[in-house]
Amino acid sequence: MKIIYPLLISSIAGLSTVLGSFLIFFKIKKEKINSFIAFCLSFSLGVMICISITDLIPNSYFNIIHKYKLITGSILSIICFILGYSVTNLINKKISKNKEKGSSLYRIGILSMLALMLHNFPEGIATFMASYQDISLGITLGIAIMMHNIPEGIAIAIPIYYSTNSKGLAIKHTLISGLSEPVGAIIAFLFLSKYISIITISYVLLFVAGIMVTLSINELLKEALSYKKEKMVILGILLGVIVILINHFLS
Repeated sequence: MKIIYPLLISSIAGLSTVLGSFLIFFKIKKEKINSFIAFCLSFSLGVMICISITDLIPNSYFNIIHKYKLITGSILSIICFILGYSVTNLINKKISKNKEKGSSLYRIGILSMLALMLHNFPEGIATFMASYQDISLGITLGIAIMMHNIPEGIAIAIPIYYSTNSKGLAIKHTLISGLSEPVGAIIAFLFLSKYISIITISYVLLFVAGIMVTLSINELLKEALSYKKEKMVILGILLGVIVILINHFLS
């Protein structure tokens, strides 16, 4: 019975990603669609960059150098980040070969889904472990994760919907990303509880940071600027950063 509440908290936090997909149900005037897409893409990259810079990279880096000292820890951290960069480029090339849905917008949606799945997986582990040991700490962590999972859902749903015109596909891919969090919690309980450490999670999150930063700069920013709506791009980035900073402050 003790695992029910930790699993429930992880599931709610993860599935909150789907809430971000609800934007696809808003009626947008045809002449404003480009501005809306540019804003959503920019908002998403602001969220991803800010999470990486203010959370994933510094926390993971300091955990690693605390264990391995400055030089070794720094080298290991850089390797993890570069691996994330390399994997993103590799996946990007594979997806680009898809002839049926080869648009850049669709590719961005799929890359965002994969990046956020990897991001949500260790989050699910962390939320479950925290809740298992201290339910009040788990609830606090779950709320913080839920608040930044909602805008992450936008990064998946908007590109996929506007490239395929399918609400079902947009929600499906957002749901898949969200489910990785409770899956991470279940795996943590069944198999990994004895082996998971702060260092292991730090490696994974630095790898994820490499993916998210690469995706944001090489794909999201490039695509957002292609709509020639510079003011919406700037507004989206600023709002994305502000949302994550507020989330950090409140948590």
